[in-house]
Amino acid sequence: MKERYSLFSLFSGAGGLDLGFKLTGSFDINFGSDILVSAVETYSHNFGAKLVTNQPETSDIPSVFLGDVAKLDFNNLKDLEFDVISGGPPCQDFSVVRGPQVERSGIDVSRGKLYSHFIRALIHLQPRVFVFENVPGLMSANNGEAYKVILEDFSALNIRWSEIRKLVGNSSRVTPQDYEIIYSGLVDASKLGVPQARKRLIIIGLRKDILQSIWWKVKPLKEKVTNTLYGKNRLVSKYPLTPLEVFEGKPLPDLQSRYAEVMKDYDGVAEEVGTPKSLEWKQNKWEKLTFDVVKDYLSLNGIEHANETEINEAFKEHEELLKELGYYGVKVSDINPLDGSNKVPKESQGVLERMKRIPPDENHEFVRGTIWEVEGRGMSLIYRRIHPLKPSYTVVAYGGGGTWGYHYVSKRGMLTNRERARIQTFPDSFYFKGSWSQVRAQIGEAVPPLMAKRIGEAVASILREVS
Repeated sequence: MKERYSLFSLFSGAGGLDLGFKLTGSFDINFGSDILVSAVETYSHNFGAKLVTNQPETSDIPSVFLGDVAKLDFNNLKDLEFDVISGGPPCQDFSVVRGPQVERSGIDVSRGKLYSHFIRALIHLQPRVFVFENVPGLMSANNGEAYKVILEDFSALNIRWSEIRKLVGNSSRVTPQDYEIIYSGLVDASKLGVPQARKRLIIIGLRKDILQSIWWKVKPLKEKVTNTLYGKNRLVSKYPLTPLEVFEGKPLPDLQSRYAEVMKDYDGVAEEVGTPKSLEWKQNKWEKLTFDVVKDYLSLNGIEHANETEINEAFKEHEELLKELGYYGVKVSDINPLDGSNKVPKESQGVLERMKRIPPDENHEFVRGTIWEVEGRGMSLIYRRIHPLKPSYTVVAYGGGGTWGYHYVSKRGMLTNRERARIQTFPDSFYFKGSWSQVRAQIGEAVPPLMAKRIGEAVASILREVS
């Protein structure tokens, strides 16, 4: 049985998914690729991968390719026999249109080019397992038809390849193998220990020819992987890790005074703002706070019927998670990474004054109708503060005008990139290259490494079972 497995990734970005697989200790990261220079430079630095801009050769491994995936000739790498191919191709140009019943049973498929190159990689390299990740919206695109077609593509590559190759060319010299779908659905990062409300579509497939002699293992494998990705064996799936914990480096019971200090700075803000919304917030939220960190945590996260023993076990699990992430005992405010990612961005006094009047988990609507109002803003993300005791809303990659993500401390404005990286569960040692906005994009586009680690653990368990 192999002790380590090889990973080949496409659309790798800065390497959040790859890093998670690496952190399992079961995978060698042999190949990555992306079209963005700063992301590839970050990837190359952190994985020790040779940056190549021409067709990579076997001697280049481990390497990361900078360029258009269409230029990759996977035939040159097929002798390496990668165990896993992973990737999250953008699927904006994937569409399924229902037409006359006489034409292909009424369905016309227009696959995205980048998605089709992911299929091309599977055809040429025939990995034992693939991991496909994407945005949750792909499941409902075209009334669910796009998602259905994608699953059918993976399950019947031998049939679908003749259709897909028309878009990407580059014919394969091997007979395509179909894949058994081991898992397909949404994975909630907060259920796996990420202090962030972030969901991703994950599809994991295992080559069907491998299963022919061990068909009876398919059902228990699917159940095992599902349990892992749902966090069913972890209390953190019920008791989520929080921004306060990952920023302060301690579990909540050790942060009572810090929590009270943070929240009491908002005393009187409702009266100062004086709008119906702010006064409603005072009545329905502020006045219900006990300023006891554990009691407020349980209430804010809707955790009911929790006994003391389970609560203590949950926070012990939080402590172990902080140690696993390398954050335990290390305040994010105390670190000064060489990439400059923890520098607090400069903001106008006007923005800082507005943010002093917006409490945690509220946004620009809180000050609508006041001198601190922002005109013409409809998005809930605008000037929204994270809450110290609830998983952060999704860290985004792009956008201006108040979309940066804002600290729970009243005197603070936008988050630093390193604070974003902690919410995403990147290790403090992970070095980002590029401008401030490029680093923000790399962090926001990444699969959270801790989430990816749990996916990697599930994939490793599949490979061990079929080896």
